[in-house]
Amino acid sequence: MISTFTCHAILFDLDGVLVDSTAGVSRVWGRWAREHNLEPQHVIDTAHGRRSIETLRLVAPRIDAAAENIRVEAMEIADTEGVIALPGAANMLRSLAPERFAVVTSATRALASARLKHAGIEVPANVVAADDVVNGKPHAEPYLKGAELLRIAPADCIVFEDTPSGIAVARAAGMRAIGLRTTYSADKLTEAVAVVGSLAEVRVAVEGELLRIDL
Repeated sequence: MISTFTCHAILFDLDGVLVDSTAGVSRVWGRWAREHNLEPQHVIDTAHGRRSIETLRLVAPRIDAAAENIRVEAMEIADTEGVIALPGAANMLRSLAPERFAVVTSATRALASARLKHAGIEVPANVVAADDVVNGKPHAEPYLKGAELLRIAPADCIVFEDTPSGIAVARAAGMRAIGLRTTYSADKLTEAVAVVGSLAEVRVAVEGELLRIDL
């Protein structure tokens, strides 16, 4: 059965939607946590879907977060082992006009660019990164900024997200979200309007001013 949605623009989360960087994130944050005598899995879980500066403030409020953030970012940029494009991601972005989509990520611009390039995906013209917003996810600001960048009303955007918190952020921004089962099972993504395995299961066609999304 095919489900169809229409919109004027698409916003893509990066990690878990376009690229798989889970192993690298776990390695870097696990090592950092052990260096600071913190429980590694708790730090890793906190880091997913958040800007690194906010992760640091949450897990270690007494440290110099700004200084540590520079170090963590350098560690993440250097650790590219296992960073790969997820199925359908590169083809999907190539099929869309640059002004019809944006990547919205909790990674910094430098880190997002490094991951995309390592995965063999061209860095798109429109990116909202951690250094472009005051409040990162789970605040709605990043997705609202993505819509503003494209000059599209939030209600006319569809978001592709892989986490329950990311889907909640999209909904808070007044957008519909399609969930990907790359990180969580479908039963955890119940706030999405639909759930697919990957972007390989998605087809997008241009119909005048609209984009038609077939799942």
